[in-house]
Amino acid sequence: MKNSVMTNEAVELLKKLISTPSVSRDETKAADILNDYLVRKNEEVGNKFSVHRHGNNTWCVENKYDESKPTILLNAHIDTVKPVAGWKHDPFTPVVEGETLYGLGSNDCGGGLMALLQVFLYKVTSEKDEAYNIIYLASCEEEVSGKNGIESVLPLLPKIDFAIVGEPTGMQPAIAEKGLMVIDAVAHGKAGHAARNEGDNAIYHAIEDIKWLSEWQFPKQTDLLGPVKNTVTIVNAGTQHNVIPDQCTFTIDVRSNECYTNEEIFEFFSQKLKSELKARSFRLSSSRIEKNHPFVERCVAAGLLPFGSPTLSDQALMRFPSLKLGPGQSSRSHTADEYIKISEIDDSISLYISLLDGLKI
Repeated sequence: MKNSVMTNEAVELLKKLISTPSVSRDETKAADILNDYLVRKNEEVGNKFSVHRHGNNTWCVENKYDESKPTILLNAHIDTVKPVAGWKHDPFTPVVEGETLYGLGSNDCGGGLMALLQVFLYKVTSEKDEAYNIIYLASCEEEVSGKNGIESVLPLLPKIDFAIVGEPTGMQPAIAEKGLMVIDAVAHGKAGHAARNEGDNAIYHAIEDIKWLSEWQFPKQTDLLGPVKNTVTIVNAGTQHNVIPDQCTFTIDVRSNECYTNEEIFEFFSQKLKSELKARSFRLSSSRIEKNHPFVERCVAAGLLPFGSPTLSDQALMRFPSLKLGPGQSSRSHTADEYIKISEIDDSISLYISLLDGLKI
């Protein structure tokens, strides 16, 4: 391993976090472990940074912070989804087999969380004076886009000019990301006896809208994110077999590209569908960073391939340039026997340091 000390420390801390359940909105114990580690580590390196906490979010700001310089945020999340069925390992018991570390949250996104932390520690203890400030943030509630997560912390941070989000991307830069809007729809009818020709079946009205949604495609597409994707994922209706249902509810999952705002999509659907619609939120927007951004250009020069990501992250809540770049693979996330390779963490530390060395944004 190229970064044996940093990598070993990253893996050992990750094991502690895996063994401490941190399902979204229940991350306190994991946040305590990380906060205690950072306080202790700061003392070890001679108090090079300050440690802050808000709820279950923890962040660090280097002591040599200079307001005249741009600021880079290194961010990843500490929460996990609930373990799915099918695990052969105990999801909360870290197990290393060869160079593979199994455990819930190891890939999404413990690898990025730990690698970025080691990079932050490396940078703040380095004698080199960079042309930027650096902040590390371990946020909570990412998996549920919770309001107590990064959204509650960003107003407390200094102005951020660029962010690296450590989601698993195979260490390829995701320079665009689809947004998310969830719409709850209600089709209305009139109750009646199923044996007689009476009532107005709400299910049939819902079917018309669902059929339209399955066939409609917004005309504007992009090279990185493709078209807007709208999918009906939940349908509920009826109380018993002999009653015509007067209501049918269904849920629409909308993955937006950067050509349309969530508000625009909702307004269009409201005009086209007969069902009553209500958006749960408009706040999770699509994002994109320009290909000529200095960090993106560095990635390309290093042989990395920019791409567009269909999955949502805390990027959706960032109102400044950002990209996803982290060890592991998105396809392992939320799966049984989730894992990260130790070599992936090791390689990512080297690549992060190389990309940040002497960067000017």
